[in-house]
Amino acid sequence: MTAPTLAITDSDPIGASADALIIGTLAGPDGLTLAPGSAEVDSAFGGGLVDLLAAVGAKGKADEVVKIPARGAVPATVVVATGLGSSSGPEEQVTAEQVRRAAGAAARALAGTGHAVSLLSLLDLGAAAQGTLLGAYRFTRYRTEPGDGPVGRVEFALPPGVEGDPQATLKAATAIASAVNTARDLVNTPPNDLFPESFAERAADLAKEAGVDIEVLDEKGLRKGGYGGILGVGGGSTRGPRLLRLRYAHPRAVKKVALVGKGITFDSGGISLKPPADMDQMTSDMSGAAAVVASVVLAARLRYPLEVIAHVPLAENLPSGTAYRPGDVLTMYGGKTVEVLNTDAEGRLVLADAITRAAEDDPDYLIETSTLTGAQVVALGKRTPGVMGEDEFRDRVAEIARATGEGGWAMPLPEELRGDLDSKLADLANVTGHRWGGMLSAGHFLREFVKDGLPWAHIDIAGPAFNDKGPWGYTPKGGTGLPVRTIAAVLADIAEHG
Repeated sequence: MTAPTLAITDSDPIGASADALIIGTLAGPDGLTLAPGSAEVDSAFGGGLVDLLAAVGAKGKADEVVKIPARGAVPATVVVATGLGSSSGPEEQVTAEQVRRAAGAAARALAGTGHAVSLLSLLDLGAAAQGTLLGAYRFTRYRTEPGDGPVGRVEFALPPGVEGDPQATLKAATAIASAVNTARDLVNTPPNDLFPESFAERAADLAKEAGVDIEVLDEKGLRKGGYGGILGVGGGSTRGPRLLRLRYAHPRAVKKVALVGKGITFDSGGISLKPPADMDQMTSDMSGAAAVVASVVLAARLRYPLEVIAHVPLAENLPSGTAYRPGDVLTMYGGKTVEVLNTDAEGRLVLADAITRAAEDDPDYLIETSTLTGAQVVALGKRTPGVMGEDEFRDRVAEIARATGEGGWAMPLPEELRGDLDSKLADLANVTGHRWGGMLSAGHFLREFVKDGLPWAHIDIAGPAFNDKGPWGYTPKGGTGLPVRTIAAVLADIAEHG
């Protein structure tokens, strides 16, 4: 996609001859109010801007965007009032996530506009920049008439007395949002164009551009290495599976972090065929892989003082005469055996191989993410990922996920559920015989392949990875790019605090 050009302006933003001037509004306890930093705009309208906006229906609620003609009050053609939602505290404080959402909604509403100036940066420059790039995103590769492109250029007002380097803040925010949009592009690419081999090629292009090392195991290499989970799941397709290993290493790395992401480029369920309704959305079953590839490339671009190694298993789960069957026993990488009771519980099988391989690199932490279970949606809905793993690191990841605005809720791994994965034939079965605690049972399965003593976290994004409803805030319809921002923030936190 074409992305807006972002810049910081240190000149008077209100006097700029732009197509649009973006301001924030709040749903205060006494009704509509202007966000801090908008006083001069209000003065230019003779102190009546709130009344004017209210007259056309503005309330300041989240995702609300109201445009009014400037009519010479300011040089911009229109004033765009974007809602931040409810404020808190006597100084009408807003969170970074409120700014991101408001910036995203404004950017989406300004599609086709040439030049805008934003005052949202006076509240939070990084959040305003991130939200703008994320909200402006559109995937139009397959449209013969793509319609309006994104807003062409957005200039951000420089906050007075700002601490730190605002250009560095803008650069980091741009890099993170661009990584999210890279993941979105991968998720939104249909499975006839994105399959294991072509995904590997696109990952190689991204890695080469960022200076990231990449290795690709094809079917021959997977058989030689004994990757029974990946080979089993991918055996039903004529388009064979792959395992990617991407590595970024800072010369003064303080810690080593392993990333693992599920890459089922299309999931029919295999022999345990899914119902046809909404099966088209299973093109998003590689969202974890997309996020992990984008994250390791991002780590290289931002030069995190870490060594980050990603393992990405890629397969297409289809029914055929060569597909694996319910009742099969697979020998996983590392030697454990798994009885397959349901071929639609395939993600945990490819992840088991990748997690075991990732642990051989002796990382200090392991983060795995996947669209793993429909039970995540049942338990937490479509916007809140479930986070499982080693207690301390799990809680750390979940807290950081919430701070980024991507959400995340720490979930337990009750010991009484582990016995339900016992198999009559093998070391364990890939599913239990019931539907209770399905997300947690999947977490138990993954834990069987995590090296003892390794702090790890599993982020289940089955619902949050794909938005099948209308856009909201900075989130478009289709691939959302979760949890790239969470992974980036966790990496930054590890780099700073260990």
